[in-house]
Amino acid sequence: PMKFIGMQITGGSSSVADSYEKLRMAGAVARETLKAAASKTSGIAIRDLKTAKGAVILPDGTSLSYIELAPLAAKISPRTDVKLRDPSEWRLIGKPVQRLDIVAKSTGTQTYGIDLKFENMVYASVRANPWSAGKMVSYDATVAEAMRGVIKTVALPGGVAVVADNTWRAIRAAEAIQFEFESADALPDMDAHWAVLSDAFNDEQLDSRPLDKGDVAQAMAGNAIEAEYRAPYLAHAPLEPLNAVVLVEEGRVDVWTGTQIPRFIQTHIAELTGLKPEDVHVHAQMIGGSFGHRLEDKYVTQAAQIAMTMKGIPVKMTYSREEDFAQDFVRQIAMSRMKGAVKDGHVEAYDLSIAMPSVTDSQMGRLGLALGGPDTIITAGAWDQPYNIPNYRMTGYKATPLVPMSSWRSVGASSNGFFHEGFLDELIHAAGADPLEERLRLMWHEPSRKTLEAVGEMSNWGSDPGPNRGRGVAFTMSFGVPCAEVVEVTNTPEGIRIDKVFVAAEVGRVIDPVNFEGQVKGGVVFALGHAMNCEMTYTSGVADQTNFHAFEGMRLYQCPEIHVRGLTNGDKVRGVGEPPVPPAAPALANAIFAATGQRLREMPFNKFVKFV
Repeated sequence: PMKFIGMQITGGSSSVADSYEKLRMAGAVARETLKAAASKTSGIAIRDLKTAKGAVILPDGTSLSYIELAPLAAKISPRTDVKLRDPSEWRLIGKPVQRLDIVAKSTGTQTYGIDLKFENMVYASVRANPWSAGKMVSYDATVAEAMRGVIKTVALPGGVAVVADNTWRAIRAAEAIQFEFESADALPDMDAHWAVLSDAFNDEQLDSRPLDKGDVAQAMAGNAIEAEYRAPYLAHAPLEPLNAVVLVEEGRVDVWTGTQIPRFIQTHIAELTGLKPEDVHVHAQMIGGSFGHRLEDKYVTQAAQIAMTMKGIPVKMTYSREEDFAQDFVRQIAMSRMKGAVKDGHVEAYDLSIAMPSVTDSQMGRLGLALGGPDTIITAGAWDQPYNIPNYRMTGYKATPLVPMSSWRSVGASSNGFFHEGFLDELIHAAGADPLEERLRLMWHEPSRKTLEAVGEMSNWGSDPGPNRGRGVAFTMSFGVPCAEVVEVTNTPEGIRIDKVFVAAEVGRVIDPVNFEGQVKGGVVFALGHAMNCEMTYTSGVADQTNFHAFEGMRLYQCPEIHVRGLTNGDKVRGVGEPPVPPAAPALANAIFAATGQRLREMPFNKFVKFV
């Protein structure tokens, strides 16, 4: 799909889904072209040649390696009349394959963007107005410029960069600069943010109603069950803070950075420097975590602005951890109001309204794109759930923009999965039904049903979990992937302990079971940690959280056993980077209710319960 909208992006769990058939075809074309080269070299007909383990095999068993055939193959017109291999012939797809970077990542020797070093390189760091929309009125760098190792300061839009002989000295000097920043024309506190969302539930701010089935009002007349749920802003907070190396030379710019948007970087740096895009060379590096963080490139343009003042010298710009938090384009804040009704032991009606500022408008606006129509992110992971509820309505309201936002792992579904599945659990409980059995009864989509059946089997659903223990189940369809999760918890005297998580996801085909399992487990840990402990709050437009001490994910001792099953009943290959995230928070909340009787309707949950 990225081809048709003219983007080169890694995001939206699209990489495998988008490239699966293309790469299979490219591999087949390469294989047949290499066989053609081997035929020319050996005089043996192509039909009598085979390939295996990086070589073309002649009838007598002689191997001609792809490496030695490559120069000749490069001169041959590619053989495009190829036939893809039948799955019965596959040697790698669907089999566990050890990644080439496993040893390096396991031993701390992997080179990330932040590790790059070049001859004569200088180091920079930036401080900018912590109110991201604010300007810099003035600054005094006298003390900073006198500090050891400092080479120069460079004024930037909204802030200042310090160039020094190492990163630490650049960061410390940047901290020593005295600033007068423009005051924030922003809301004073989080109560004001929530009030904006609360006020957005009106006809003027109605953005879309993608689902309106049956007669919701009639079904709930006189017996509606109501609730309000909330999800906070969240930082991306990867372990590797934002960084880039930029070298500006006459007629050429080179950029080394981990990124999800290399083409946008190329375009924006070309515009900044006045060069043609083809004269800007982006060298994509290994990223130490992103989760949507590097769908932005402001940090790269800052590095380029510094490098433009030092032509011919590589400039490595690195954010401090505090600057990374302060300047992050965060996950959206969101609020939902829901009503429902039950009848004869079943869910009869469900009316879910969601208010959030537009992530699309915020993010695409910074990239110079304007997308018309409703913002589908506002209702993603809620309106398209395959439940056959007789009276079923979903409405999205676009709240007034508050702080700059960006995509965060699973985007709208990250909060909407919590909203939808948390309240559905409330309705099922009110009906006196079993949480899993009622979901199965309502589920009309067979591949989705199978994920629920799988987690039920995996978790031994229906058995007695034991005293002070509870199980919670949740399901979310996001990015085309049905994903069901069961969380088991124990209510100990010290607090809630998460014991086990069971996950079943339908991805059409599992390309590499090891990578699949790692993606799913990582998504579960990521989602649970944020649901338990994390939020970003703002005072007069400035983030209150500055480092991991105030934005603490799941601790190692808190990590549960995670059991994963990949299902392959779908008709298309899908990505799995994001789909495990949305069901995790509601499954945890529903498990806590099962164990304690306490409903959690707002994240982070540590506002209401203690975790051990």
